[in-house]
Parts: sequence; structure tokens; C-alpha cells
Amino acid sequence: MRLAIAVPVLLVVLSIGISCGARDGARSESTGMATAGGSSAPSPVVVLPGGSRIAVEVASDELTRAQGLMFRSSLGDDRGMLFVFRESAVYPFWMKNTLIPLDIIWIDKTGSIVDIARDVPPCKADPCPSYPPKAAARYVLELAAGQAAARGLGVGDRLVFEGLENIVAR
Repeated sequence: MRLAIAVPVLLVVLSIGISCGARDGARSESTGMATAGGSSAPSPVVVLPGGSRIAVEVASDELTRAQGLMFRSSLGDDRGMLFVFRESAVYPFWMKNTLIPLDIIWIDKTGSIVDIARDVPPCKADPCPSYPPKAAARYVLELAAGQAAARGLGVGDRLVFEGLENIVAR
């Protein structure tokens, strides 16, 4: 009799455990929060002077940096992509296969803006022009065109990164 009760109870416990475990590493569509083991952590953000926040996708390896925002048809005003490099250097960007105009913001290791290319148009023909910064950078932030001006960003402004503590540039 105990075995007959124990098996169905064990199956219920196992099915509950499997259902919860399937959510590990999932991304909640409604909150944009990454979940792991039932806890959620905020998505990475860049905090601009004045306190406005930009939710960012992070490109920290060669593959994601090469892909960037290619083939995207839009980018929200409060969204962006943050490119993270292993070391500071002069990183030129280009707009091959990028469908939307962008602001490209180069940032040094202290979080200070070192250069901005505003309203960079999509590339219409090969070879695509390259947009190099005037100084070495460790990070590059891409925003929808016009957002750097709309938010009053300029060289020397300091940005704060949140949620990047576990990001490793490769």
C-alpha cells in the first residue's frame, strides 16, 4: 500500500521540479528580466547623465560584436547595444547590413565619452565607410539616431553601467 501511494506522490514531485527547472535561464517577455533558478536580475542598463536609463543588449565576443545591430528594422529610444572589448583601443565601426541610422558613442574604461558619431546612415553600397573614433575606447554604445543629441550627450560626459558585473569580454 505504501508503494502505491509513494509512486504517484514521487511523480507529482518530479513533475513540479522539472517544470520549475525548465525556466532556468529563460527571459521573461513581460519584464525583460533574466531568470535563473527562480530569481531574476535586471537587464543591463547604461545610466546617462541626468539619470535616464538605456536598456542594452551586450556584445562581448567577436561573433556578437560582428553582428551588432545588423538587419534590425527599428531600435527604441530607450534601447541600445553596448559593445564591450577586452582592452582600450581605437575601434572603427561601419554600417554594413544595418538598416537604421545610429548614434555611435565611444566610451573609455572610466565610463567617460571620448567621441560621438551622430546620425550615422545605413551603408547603401560597398565598400561601406568606416567611422573611427578620435580616441581609444573600451566600450561602444549604439543608440537610435538622434538620441545622443536628444539626451544632451557630449564628449567628457560620464556614463554608469549597471548589470555588467558578470560580463567577460572575449
